[in-house]
Parts: sequence; structure tokens; C-alpha cells
Amino acid sequence: MTKRAWFKLFLLAGQEFEDVRLSKSEWPQHKSEMPFGQLPVLEVDGKQLAQSHAIARYVARQFGHAGKTPFDEALVDSIADQYKDFDTEVWPFFAVLLGFEKGDLEVQLEKTFAPARDKLFTFLTKFLERNGSDSLTWADLLLAELDTYSEKIPALYEGFPEVSFVTYTHVHFVLHALLGYKS
Repeated sequence: MTKRAWFKLFLLAGQEFEDVRLSKSEWPQHKSEMPFGQLPVLEVDGKQLAQSHAIARYVARQFGHAGKTPFDEALVDSIADQYKDFDTEVWPFFAVLLGFEKGDLEVQLEKTFAPARDKLFTFLTKFLERNGSDSLTWADLLLAELDTYSEKIPALYEGFPEVSFVTYTHVHFVLHALLGYKS
């Protein structure tokens, strides 16, 4: 999973930024310069901020996509944290899917991915019924990444039309905003 919601937030805000990428050969000489010895790192006014979710939260607050009130911000953070838990749970499936590890993909789909998906989507459906949303947040951008798996997992949204609709809607909102498409 890309976890680059913060990157999309810069684009949505129309904010210029420098996207510095290191090659595998360049990385070893820069690793010790990073706060936690890993990427991504956002640098603002000479200060470094590490960890994807911390970066996304910061950028979302800067550009008005963190939530309208402090409580809304906490709700958005809770969705993002739940998504992070999901990401950890489904990693064994994606490790096989992406060829990082050997294994039976169908077994991983059934025993790892499907139960984690059902848990996350059940939580999201209940959350949407209780809270709804009238603005785009950084957590929405994380959830929109789920749609990138629908090609490899055709039954991704099976039984969860609310999640499918929200994800589809936000993916298209982001595409329209980023690419200037007209409805």
C-alpha cells in the first residue's frame, strides 16, 4: 500500500513541493540522516518529520483536510489508525501477492485478507452510518487506495456496498481535483 495520502494532499492544495526520491544505491549514505533510519520523511523549514501517518496528519492540518473540529480530527485519526491495523493484518497476503514471499495466494486470501477486510469494512459501514462525512479528509485518501486492489481482488467490496460507494466517490473526487477533470 502506498500510504502517500500526504502527497495527494499537496496536490489537492495546489501547493508546490520538492519530491526527492533516493535510489537503492543512494539510500545507505542517507539512512543515518533520517529521524528513524527510514523513509518517508517530510522536511519543513529544515526540520524533519518521519512516519507516513504523522506526515499525513500534519499536511492535512495545514491544508484543511484533517477534520473541522478537534473531535472530527480525532475521528479521522481513528479511521486512519484502524486502516493501519488492517494494513498490518493483510501484509502476509500482499507479501505473497507481490512476490516477496512464497505461498498459496488463495489460502492467504481466505485466511488472512478476507477476515481482515470483513472486520475493517464492518467497522467502516457502522462508522459511516453514525457519522457520515461532508468533506474530504486524509483518511478518505487512505481508504481510496483500497480501490487500487479491486482489479486483483474482484470481490473486494462484496457485501459492503457502502464502502464501495464511498471509496469510488472519493477516488473520483481526488482524480477530478488532481487532474482537473470536469464532471
